[in-house]
Amino acid sequence: MIVASGSSLRQNGLFTVGEMTTWMEAAELGDRTALDRVFSQLYRDLRQLAHARLKRYANQTLLDTTSLVHESYLRFLKVGDIQIPDRPRFLAYAARVMRSVIVDLARESAAQRRGGQEIHVDLDAVLNRPANSDANELLQIHQALDQLAAVSERLVRIVEMRYFAGMNETEIAETLGLTDRTVRREWEKARLILAAALK
Repeated sequence: MIVASGSSLRQNGLFTVGEMTTWMEAAELGDRTALDRVFSQLYRDLRQLAHARLKRYANQTLLDTTSLVHESYLRFLKVGDIQIPDRPRFLAYAARVMRSVIVDLARESAAQRRGGQEIHVDLDAVLNRPANSDANELLQIHQALDQLAAVSERLVRIVEMRYFAGMNETEIAETLGLTDRTVRREWEKARLILAAALK
């Protein structure tokens, strides 16, 4: 994986928007070299994304920021059919992959503890506190998102981008081709559905 060299190249501004678009198109068609270049170009963004996720769940995984980015890269390779038409949607997809890595580790952690007890999860409290979330809590949120997906995949994307990727309303709106107002309305709807699912 060539992420380190890509990071320094990005600092020097050697990549153009046209090149990035070309690499993303090639990566979607399964070009491994192009995927390496996309990861290299967006390595700093991916590290920020990973850092934000691990900050909330630092006590649930032994992964550090670099390890989470690299584990996500390996999962990208396994998936094969990658949809990355542009930078915002690539990062949103990366957030989903990171979520799956963290959730899998939380499952392992919960399975190792005998008799993991059910707990009540207050969504607002989870969203507003900085860190130290419990593995069972994380798994309940993950299951609630699966239930939300039955209602609307778009609501799930909005929650993932805001909660797991730390994106703001404007970034989410840009990525999904929505207005900020629509994102706010959908976020409130998602929060109500999730809050009910977590009771």
